[in-house]
Amino acid sequence: MISEENNLPQEESSIDFAKIFGDLKKYKKLYFKVFAIAAVFAVVYTLSLPNYYRCTVKLSPELNSTRSRSSLSSLASTFGLNISGAMANSTEALFPTLYPDLMNSVAFHTTLFPIEIHRDKDDKMMTYYDYLANEQKAPWWSKAIGATTKAVFGLFSSEKKKEKSSVDPFRLTRKQAAIVKSMKNRIVCDVDKKTMVITIDVTDQDPLIAATMADSVQQRLQDFITDYRTKKARNDLEFSKKAFSEAKIRYEHARRRYASFSDSNQRIFLESLRSEQNKLSQELQIQSQVYIQASAQLQQAELDVQKDTPAFTVLEPATVPVRKAGPSRAKMCLIFMFLAFLGTTAYALYKEDDLKPLLGMS
Repeated sequence: MISEENNLPQEESSIDFAKIFGDLKKYKKLYFKVFAIAAVFAVVYTLSLPNYYRCTVKLSPELNSTRSRSSLSSLASTFGLNISGAMANSTEALFPTLYPDLMNSVAFHTTLFPIEIHRDKDDKMMTYYDYLANEQKAPWWSKAIGATTKAVFGLFSSEKKKEKSSVDPFRLTRKQAAIVKSMKNRIVCDVDKKTMVITIDVTDQDPLIAATMADSVQQRLQDFITDYRTKKARNDLEFSKKAFSEAKIRYEHARRRYASFSDSNQRIFLESLRSEQNKLSQELQIQSQVYIQASAQLQQAELDVQKDTPAFTVLEPATVPVRKAGPSRAKMCLIFMFLAFLGTTAYALYKEDDLKPLLGMS
């Protein structure tokens, strides 16, 4: 008697899959209708999305500069990054890990605005800024929402503000800020912490523009890092050039004075003339030594600039992608159909009161 009572709850809570399958078969026509509607929506949605292409560039930086710590810290400080404390006890192998943060700055992105580009099937030249601002394809619903928003806000704005043609990274306009935000999603930099290999991915709707910008971003990044890695050495070089030029002028002046005096006084009998000649000779020797030292310092400064200039090995150059990177319309259609199947099944189980056993509800 007790065993029969214990078996009752198990029988009541058991799931009758045969009944559930039979109940779902009743909604066969509903499945076909929902699948047809989902297929239409999936086709309309996926075909409205523009294709995009991705170009990847990989390069490896040189890591043997002893001066790069202070110069890179100076570079980071210009973008609001305080890395001096973090880098105090670090090795230079960690320096490339900061490149994504530096490249993601507004100052770096605004330098890409004036780059001249053109589409793969069009020779019309334009700047990258104008291309992103005026030549981007968008789904029809985005255009409709944008036009509606513009019309609504246009009713409340009495005056139209003129867009500034100049670019000030300190104070961008709304349009410029939107372009920078778009560029941050399109241009991505990543650094492998183990190998220090820098990977730059550029995504765009046109394959040629994706490759062009990947190559340009790579070059801009190299120039950016080289400029700041050699900043102190180039300042020293300019100082050495100025000191060398001044030493040369003083040496030439002392040499001409000594030569002129010697030519005018070939036979010296007076002690005053002999004293003047010795004075000019000593001045010439001093200026000659200063000139030689300035020349040596100039040569050393030129070597320091060359030494501090980092070398970048391009592991994977920019190439025009042949195949699109997305969107994957087949996967999207499968997701639409799967969601339609789940929704229809949930509705059928709810109507037939089959959800309670499945959810463990009494």
